[in-house]
This record gives sequence, structure tokens and C-alpha cells, in this order.
Amino acid sequence: MEKIIRSVKGTRDFYPQEMAVRRWLITKIQQVSASFGYQEYDGPCLETIDLYAAKSGEELVKEQAFVFPDRSGENIALRPELTPTLARMIASKQNELTFPCRWWSFGPFWRYERPQKGRTREFFQWNIDLIGSDQVAADAELIAVAAEFLRSMGVRPEQAKILINDRRLMDAQLSQIGIHTELRPAILRQIDRIDKQPAEVWDKNTLDLGLTPEQLSELKSLLASADLWQQSPELSELFSELDALGVREYAAYEPKIIRGLDYYTGTVFEARDTAGNFRAILGGGHYANLVGDVGGKPLPGVGFAMGDVVILLLLESLGLIPENNAASEAVFVSIFDENCRSTSNRVAARLRRAGYKVFTYPGTEKLTRQLKYADKVGARAALVIGPDEIERGEVVLKDLAARTQLLLPEAELEKHLAAILAERQSL
Repeated sequence: MEKIIRSVKGTRDFYPQEMAVRRWLITKIQQVSASFGYQEYDGPCLETIDLYAAKSGEELVKEQAFVFPDRSGENIALRPELTPTLARMIASKQNELTFPCRWWSFGPFWRYERPQKGRTREFFQWNIDLIGSDQVAADAELIAVAAEFLRSMGVRPEQAKILINDRRLMDAQLSQIGIHTELRPAILRQIDRIDKQPAEVWDKNTLDLGLTPEQLSELKSLLASADLWQQSPELSELFSELDALGVREYAAYEPKIIRGLDYYTGTVFEARDTAGNFRAILGGGHYANLVGDVGGKPLPGVGFAMGDVVILLLLESLGLIPENNAASEAVFVSIFDENCRSTSNRVAARLRRAGYKVFTYPGTEKLTRQLKYADKVGARAALVIGPDEIERGEVVLKDLAARTQLLLPEAELEKHLAAILAERQSL
């Protein structure tokens, strides 16, 4: 027996059942994005590595990007994120766009990392941004989008929280404990790693950056302060906005939230499950200069990204993924025999034109086998049209879930089908 070639490590196969779940997730994302007035966009999956070097920081470029030379020798990357592409697209038509822009996208991304629970090399990601506003209300809106998405999926506030901080507040606090300006970016990146390293390792690595033991102690006290946000006018306004937007119960202050990407300059946030079983569900923040580094005029904005891997793991653990079969709303039309095939095909074509999802059996196997096939692939209803039914202008309509059947005039078929499928959608 020949050896089956395996898929590339860190990628996933989407069989119809998995694809149905992915499509369900995309539909939810689309509905929530549209409910806040966001428009869909997308960019290419290939960009020059220079774009990411300008926007994303050294770690992503050197350690996480799939990079290869094209025929001209220029280094090209499979996109590891979308914000640099967004910046380039905005810069390209900056004088033609109406601001603020509200844009969202969902598509594939690639990062060169070790596959593990909640992290793959190829993944799908929701990106959503509001570009052209420096107001706290814009930051609050994006957090509200994230909260309403969690609510729409059935995730309760006690199961997941959106943890919020502000880099401006942290920068001011680091200044107060005597950490010099040139050292602060490294310290912020180290704070971002605090939950990824053992405590003693984190302490040593932080001291190695140049802090004194006294500064380390003050920094750790800072990171344990749940009320620090009250010293920030921006965060005070933000939480007030979230209360007015009806999502305050999903939000909480967390001084350890920093976000590792260099372009964040203000509010930063991550959604995490409260049980601590998974990586961040989503993450984002405020940036003061979206397009300046790629040749455009500086523009503020706020946005977040959510990969499909962690959210689906969380939803699965909470029992919130529906039994979503690719054929669950489809109608099966049997082929009784070759003499009846043309009538069955005519009825199938008529139902498709009426908006139904319809499939038939390619051969003329025994009727029991055809119906068993329809049941196994998840069809909601089946039609039997034999010689007697054709002569009388009737069809047998089988409700495959309820295990009932009805003999009815062909002219009344759509009415009864609509009732069966409506019942299915209400479950």
C-alpha cells in the first residue's frame, strides 16, 4: 500500500463538517461587524517584507514570517497579519477616502512558529479597524464590537473578559519609577511576556534589561494594581463609554496587558477566557500613526484581530458550537428508476429556482439505500416520486428528522417544505 502524503505541519484540513463550522463563524463575524456599520475589505496574501519591517517590529519579521525571494530577488512574505496591508491601502488612496473608515476582513494568515494547542502556522483571522479618529469613543466602539461578538456566540461575561490597559498610562508609571525612555520599549515587551515565563525567569530577564532590584519591586507592585486605571483620564472615559454601550460587564482593567506589536500607542486590550485554559481570544489597540511609516500622512486608529483557532476551542469547550451539517438545510430528491429520472430532475430544478438546496442520487440504487444516504449526509427532507405519484401528480415528502411522511399534490410541495425547514432553523 502506498504511503499517504501528509499535510504540512501546522495546517488544517477542512472537511465539510469543519467547513460548515467555519462558515457559521464567518457569518457571525459578518453580522456583528455590519451591525456597527463596518464595511468588508481584503488585501493580498503576499507582501514585501519591507512592509512588515516598517510596521510590525523585529520579532514578527525575523522570527514569525514565512519569507522567500521572488524572481527579482526581492524578499516576499506570506502575510502574518493585516494591519500593515491596511496601512498601505489607506496610504495609497488617502486623499480619496472618507474618514473615519470602518473596515473589517476575514482571511488566511501564516506565521512560522511551533504548532501547539491554540496556535497553528496557517490560520484564519478576523481584522476590524476604525481609522481616522483619535477619540476615546472610537476605542470604546471596537471593544464593544468584541463584546457583542462574544455575546452573540453565547459566551457570558463570567466565561470571558476583555482585559484593558493603556500604554500612555504605563509609560507615565514607568517614568515615575525611574525607567529611562530608551529602556521602556524593552520593558513593555517584557511585561507582555509575564504570563509566558516562570516568575523567577521573568524577574531575572527583567533585571538583565538594566533595572535595579528596587525598580523591579516597584514594577511588580505596579502590575498588581487593579485600581491603577483610575489615574488615567482616558481609561476613566473609556469605561464610562463601555457602560453606556451596554458592554461594561465584559470589560476589566489589567495592567499586564501591553500587546507586543510596536505600533500600539494608547489603549490596548485582549479577550481571555476566565478559566485560563486558552491563549488570548483576540487582541488589539489604539495606534497614533497608521500610515506614516509606509509613506502616507499620519492617521490615528484602533482595531483588533481574532484568529479562528482559539475562539473555536473555547466555544467547543463551552458546548456552544451547533451541530452544523453542510446538508442540514438540503432537500434530497430520490430517483425511483430511469423512467422517473426526468420527473425527479424537473422537480429538483424547480425547487432550486425557488431557492432551496437540492441534491439527487446519481444512480438508481434501491430506494432504501438512497434514503439511508440522504439521512447519513444530514438532509432535512427527502422526496420520493415513483410511477404512481407521477400519474397522480403527487409526491411523498419525508421529514427525515421527525421520521414522518406526507403524500401531497406536487403543487403544494413548497409550502410544506418551507414549514419543515423553518422548524429546523428554530431548533
